Amino acid sequence: MASTLGTIFNIATFGESHCKGVGVVVDGCPARLALNENDIQPQLDRRRPGQSDLTTPRNEADQVTIYSGTENGMTLGTPIMLLINNRDQRPHDYGEMKDIPRPSHADYTYLAKYGIKASSGGGRSSARETIGRVAAGAVAEKLLRDRFGVDIVAWVSAVGAIEAAPATVDTLTREQVDATPIRCPDASTAQRMTDLVTEVRDDADSVGGVVSCVCRNVPAGWGEPVFEKLEAYLAQAMLSIPATKGFEIGSGFAGTAMRGSEHNDRFELKGDRLGTSANNSGGVQGGISNGEPIVFRVAFKPPATIGKAQPTVNYAGEEVVLEAKGRHDPCVVPRAVPIVESMAALVLADLAMCQERNRWVES
Repeated sequence: MASTLGTIFNIATFGESHCKGVGVVVDGCPARLALNENDIQPQLDRRRPGQSDLTTPRNEADQVTIYSGTENGMTLGTPIMLLINNRDQRPHDYGEMKDIPRPSHADYTYLAKYGIKASSGGGRSSARETIGRVAAGAVAEKLLRDRFGVDIVAWVSAVGAIEAAPATVDTLTREQVDATPIRCPDASTAQRMTDLVTEVRDDADSVGGVVSCVCRNVPAGWGEPVFEKLEAYLAQAMLSIPATKGFEIGSGFAGTAMRGSEHNDRFELKGDRLGTSANNSGGVQGGISNGEPIVFRVAFKPPATIGKAQPTVNYAGEEVVLEAKGRHDPCVVPRAVPIVESMAALVLADLAMCQERNRWVES
């Protein structure tokens, strides 16, 4: 079950970074949802490598093919298989590293767990595995948008120590996010972020950052207490993305410095529903959505594979100097934006189906 996510709307991803292809099987998607490759490809295009000088130059088109689960552009209610072929593999780039566990990478831990590991790339720990998530997430987004009007937008809010001005989460669009290669809607800050990534890339190094996300129009009532609270499910999904090291929702850690009297979200009438005057809760209370925008942030570490010389040891414990070869991102956050959106969509689609089941059982 290590490669699956979801209770009703569930997915299982497959493939390694340098095998013949990667993909996903989506099960539990309702029948009669209009769906074809054109609904999925745009998010894969946003995730794919080689988009700019800020990303890995690996040249992959990442074209998706729907192999099952649809007919005449409509879902059948049966498992949907999505496959993306790998075409620009260079396993020879990893020859030197097959005997050396990369510092802060998963080479050593995968070997410790399974007694064997993929000899090139990161195998299942590679960001290439996230292609299946993004493809499935596009299906989930189509369901959320068409049936519930849910809208999800993520953006880069920090690179290294450079933080963007707070975004206007009520109106922010993906077009605004994609207006800069770094995917930060704050144009002046975006240039400084771009300069920093360029600097670390030219120094054969890497840098981390933060991706923020807003999910709008989520109805009140989604979430499965007590162990599958909405924010707990989101945290699991986000921290399953490669290179993630932190998750916070609403006020997050900053809320610990506030008093309850200023942190509490006061209720008020908004049209025909109750809403809150502030959103320190990040759209979730008691593990259940409250109808306000769900706002959260995900921290990404600097990519582990770098070209800069690093003293380390090989698997025999002998001291060596590693200068990693291959094509790698100097900063993952620009390409992580659609991955974060996709994981949020998968969580919300599953909780939406759970809520519909709850109401069906009650009736």
